[in-house]
Amino acid sequence: MSPDLDRLVRLQHLDTTIEEARRAIAAHPPRLAEADARLSEARERVETVRLRLKECHDARRALEKEAAVFQARVTKFKDQLLDVKTNREYQALQHEIATAQTELGAVEEKELERMLEADQLALDLKQAEAALAAQQKQVDAEKAALAREQTETARALEGATAGRAELLAQLEPRLVALYDQVAKARKGIAICVATRDGLCSVCHVRLRPHVFQQVRQNDTIIQCESCHRILYYAPPPLATAGAAATPAS
Repeated sequence: MSPDLDRLVRLQHLDTTIEEARRAIAAHPPRLAEADARLSEARERVETVRLRLKECHDARRALEKEAAVFQARVTKFKDQLLDVKTNREYQALQHEIATAQTELGAVEEKELERMLEADQLALDLKQAEAALAAQQKQVDAEKAALAREQTETARALEGATAGRAELLAQLEPRLVALYDQVAKARKGIAICVATRDGLCSVCHVRLRPHVFQQVRQNDTIIQCESCHRILYYAPPPLATAGAAATPAS
């Protein structure tokens, strides 16, 4: 392969590495934000259940006070039965007692419901806290991996950028201008391989036979007549001697 073509091919590889590194670096903050969002969601779940449990306990205590009021009323009316003088007074007190007991029973039923709800919420809270702990562990691991990846990507970007500068210094300005022009027009891909079947590997247009033969030589700058990308040929790897040998009959 000619030195200029070899440099252009390497330049394309470096530019691809640079572009991939930049994309990875740009994707880093959203990936961190997504991890933090999952952690925040788990925390909010814990706080929501904890608040509901507190509200349930508060409601139950209020019901206990309300039940105590009705219980005191029942006790008071029963004590008054000892002092009644007439049957009418007795019946009136019995009615008051029955009413108070009915109200007491309704409150105690609500109190039981709150007790069962609190038991379930306590279980939900334990599960939510366990999920939060697991999510925290996972997010910590993800952030550590992202930090390592970020460091490696930054190092790769720095190396590729330095290598690119070295290659540009070795290329003729006209070749750099051609490369930049094609790369700008073709989404960063200025160089591509010609397939063994004589096709441009990107736009898949078949090369004319004599053009393909020139490309196979890898000794001059040839562009695809369709997409204008600079072409080169990568010969298939040679078969090993062992693979090529045939067993004696």
